[in-house]
Amino acid sequence: MNKTIISLIAIMTIIAAIFTAIAIFSPKQGKENDQKGISIAEEEILDECTDEYEQIESQDSIKANTQEEKTSPNCSLNTETYFSKCGHTKKEYANLPQDLVNLSKEELAEKYPDYEIKSFATNNVTLYQEKEETCGEHYMVKDKEGQVVVYQILEDGTQEELEETAITTEYLPETDKINMKKGIQVNGKQALNQLIEDYE
Repeated sequence: MNKTIISLIAIMTIIAAIFTAIAIFSPKQGKENDQKGISIAEEEILDECTDEYEQIESQDSIKANTQEEKTSPNCSLNTETYFSKCGHTKKEYANLPQDLVNLSKEELAEKYPDYEIKSFATNNVTLYQEKEETCGEHYMVKDKEGQVVVYQILEDGTQEELEETAITTEYLPETDKINMKKGIQVNGKQALNQLIEDYE
């Protein structure tokens, strides 16, 4: 009899332990399943957002390409040429020719293959190039038989008479007369014109 009671108690205890274990562990599994479901949903939302963002970004880049910067009719064209043999840079400014209006940077580069585009904007373009020669704007101003004469200094260093001015050295100050005998070297047309103007 005692053995039967003990066996029944043992069986009841085992069954109670099983039910307790089921009660304890089943909500956790449900929660885990819920969490898995939530994380999958979050991944799907993130994927949708990423796809949408990528679409917007690609549309923006397409818009940016269609709004590419081009030269306008009132654009100015500046050219800079560096002459390595004398170390001078010649700068020239002009209005953009009509046939270069409404061109992109790439299209303009095709028109000027010998130049590098230093800056590009709708209203201002600067082109740059380098040449292994002298700029051709080196002058010597000298006294020749009482007359002020302008010589051009050639690439080989020789001088070629360029212009005989109407200025006589007779009325120049003594210092200038001495300098004119030796010769005054001038670089650039603007500087030459200024010197001649000072003596007139």
